[in-house]
Amino acid sequence: MHSPLAFDLTVTSLLAPLVRGQSVTLLPERSVLEEMSGALRNGPGYCLLKLTPAHIEGLGYMLAPSDVPGKVGALVIGGEALRAESLAFWRSADPGLKIVNEYGPTETVVGCCVHEVTSDDLSSGEVPIGRPIANTQLYIL
Repeated sequence: MHSPLAFDLTVTSLLAPLVRGQSVTLLPERSVLEEMSGALRNGPGYCLLKLTPAHIEGLGYMLAPSDVPGKVGALVIGGEALRAESLAFWRSADPGLKIVNEYGPTETVVGCCVHEVTSDDLSSGEVPIGRPIANTQLYIL
């Protein structure tokens, strides 16, 4: 977890692993990319890494492809529009990595819409925001 405790993405960054009986690694807010790349390189492996597209791109420049396989069970990406080009490093370094594009404004408690990125998805352009989570309807105004 790299965000402040009061930030909305902390809800899933903190609670999702704990509900599964996993631990949470708290990273200092300063030097976020350096801390995350070090944790991925040297850590035991993580079930979930929740980041923004900007973080995904930055980590792709800081990590070697050999640093990635088996280090993350799932990437959950949100907070801004996700472009498929941002995922190129991750998709080639660990083809089996589960990648989820999550969309949802703060007012909806972060994620109201998800799309799991698959090998069938395009390699360029915007990644879809997906479909609403259970018991939810979306209205585009």
